[in-house]
Amino acid sequence: MIQRVQTIWLFLAGMMLFLLLILPVLALHNYTGDLSLQVGGIYQNGAKVSQKMETYSALFGETIVVGLICIANIFSFGNRTLQKRITLFCILLIVQLAAWIVFYALKFPGGLDGVTLRIGAALPLLAIIFCALAFRGIRKDEQLIKSADRLR
Repeated sequence: MIQRVQTIWLFLAGMMLFLLLILPVLALHNYTGDLSLQVGGIYQNGAKVSQKMETYSALFGETIVVGLICIANIFSFGNRTLQKRITLFCILLIVQLAAWIVFYALKFPGGLDGVTLRIGAALPLLAIIFCALAFRGIRKDEQLIKSADRLR
C-alpha cells in the first residue's frame, strides 16, 4: 500500500517544509539593503554580500524534524491507525511551527511596516493542506479494507 495517494500527499507536505528551509517568509526593502526572514534567521542582503543578522536554530531544527516525520510517516503504511495519528500530530506541529514563525515575524527589525510576504509564508499552510489530504486518503483506505472484510 506504499503506492497509495497518501504517500504523495505526505511526500508533498515534507517537501513544503524542506522548501521552507531555503525560501524567505517575508522581506523588507530599505536604504541599507534587503532584510529577509527565513526559518534559519534574519538575513541582510547588501551590495553583493549576504550576512546573517540573527540565527533561529530551534525553529530551523523543528522544521527539519517535522519534515522528516512527514516523510517517515509514509513508511508506516502497515498500521493505518498509527499513520493517521502521526499525520494529525504533524498537522499540530506545523500549526505550532507557523505560530512560531509569526512570533518571529512580529519581532522583525523595523516592525511589519513595508514588509512583503514571500512564498515561504504560504508553505506551512500548504503542508497542512497536504497532511489533511493524506489523512483523508488513509481514512478512505481504512473504509475500503473494512468493506472488503465484510464481503468475506
